[in-house]
Amino acid sequence: MTASRVISPREPAGTVHPEGIITRYTLNERLNHWFAALTYLYCLITGLAFWSPYMYWLAAIVGGGPTARFWHPWFGLAFTVSVFLMYDMWHRDMRTTEADKQWSKDVEYYIKNEDEKLPPIGRFNHGQKIFFWLMLYGIILLLISGIGLWFVESIPWSLHWLRYLAVTIHVAAALATIGGFIIHVYMGTAMVRGGFTSIIRGEVSTAWAKTHHRLWYEQVTGDTSTKK
Repeated sequence: MTASRVISPREPAGTVHPEGIITRYTLNERLNHWFAALTYLYCLITGLAFWSPYMYWLAAIVGGGPTARFWHPWFGLAFTVSVFLMYDMWHRDMRTTEADKQWSKDVEYYIKNEDEKLPPIGRFNHGQKIFFWLMLYGIILLLISGIGLWFVESIPWSLHWLRYLAVTIHVAAALATIGGFIIHVYMGTAMVRGGFTSIIRGEVSTAWAKTHHRLWYEQVTGDTSTKK
C-alpha cells in the first residue's frame, strides 16, 4: 500500500490516482459503515444481556440494565437507518452475477487465503453480498418484532401469541446477524490484508484491487491486460 493521502469528501469510489491507488469507499460510505458498526455493537451487547441471565453482566458495560433497556430500541432504530442508507448506496453493487456464482464454487480458496486461484470478481465478493442481504432482511425482521416488544403492553392478552412470536423472531434474526457479523469481522480483519484499512482510509493500491477484485479494477482503470 502506498502512503495515505487525503481523499476529497466528493471523490467517488473508483477514482484512480497517479500515485497507484484507487478510491474504494467514499467518505459517506465509510462514515455510515462505522456508524452502523457502533450502533450494532451496542444492540449486540444489550441484546445479549437481555437474552440470557448468564450474559446480563454485559449490561454493566453500557450503564446497567435500566439504561440499556431504554437505549436498546433507540440504537436499533439508528442501526436500521444506517442499513437502509447502505442499501441506497450499494444495492446495485450487491446484485448476484455469474462471476459471483463461479466465485462461490471456488470459495475454498478464499477461506485458504489463496485469492490468486479465485475467478475475478467485481467491487464486492459473493460473501460480502450475502452478508449485506443478511443484514438487510435481518434488520427488517428485527424492526418489526422489536416494535412489538417495545410496545408489548399495547398487545392485548387475547393476542398474547403475538408476544411470543415477536420474541422468537427477534431472537432468531439477532442470532443470524450475529453469526454473519462475526464472520464479516474475521474475514475483513484476519483473512484479507488491506481490507480493514480500506474501510478506514477509503483507498487501496491498484495491485490490491487487481488481486482481490479484478473485474472492478478493470472497470475503473480500463486495464484489461489481466484478462485471459
